[in-house]
Amino acid sequence: MPTAFTASLLLITISELGDKTFFIAVVMSMRHSRRLVLAGVVAALAAMTVLSVMLGTAIAFLPKAYIHYAEIALFVCFGVKLLVDGWKMPTTAQSSVVDEAKTAVEQSELNLKQHKSNWAVIFESFILTFLAEWGDRTQIATIALSASNNALGVTVGAILGHAICALIAVIGGKMIAGRISEQTITAVGGVLFLLFAAVAWWEGV
Repeated sequence: MPTAFTASLLLITISELGDKTFFIAVVMSMRHSRRLVLAGVVAALAAMTVLSVMLGTAIAFLPKAYIHYAEIALFVCFGVKLLVDGWKMPTTAQSSVVDEAKTAVEQSELNLKQHKSNWAVIFESFILTFLAEWGDRTQIATIALSASNNALGVTVGAILGHAICALIAVIGGKMIAGRISEQTITAVGGVLFLLFAAVAWWEGV
């Protein structure tokens, strides 16, 4: 298995590109200071990563065999699901993700209409991102990785992967949003999950 840092960095970076949280950062950065949005988004993703690693570390007390096979099963399930989703995905799929992100931001903007301070923007970015990321496949993958790998390596790799995607979204998201093929990213993510499942199985043989 690649190092905990490398595995988490690759999985998070590939999986998050074109995800709902990615487009939330894009939409928010078009309406507010990029610096403030980036701070809120990265803080939310870092908090989610730390929480996920803590959950994974707690699960690590279970028998190693159970954790090993559960990790493989999760990676296989995610990989197959992503490949199937990518195969069935229509060309308009990305626009639906963008619409969901826009709707989430617009609803939040209505609630904070009278409060446009710097802290309000950071808080809005944090809450929107945290809620969108909760229960996402990257969170579950982070839990699985940290249950059987070095927790610090998973934490640093995952946070760096999230930060890279957030930076891309905030700085150049508007320019590249229309050029990202969600179908391709989904398929690549599926292959990556299956690859890690195969490596994990091989190491356990």
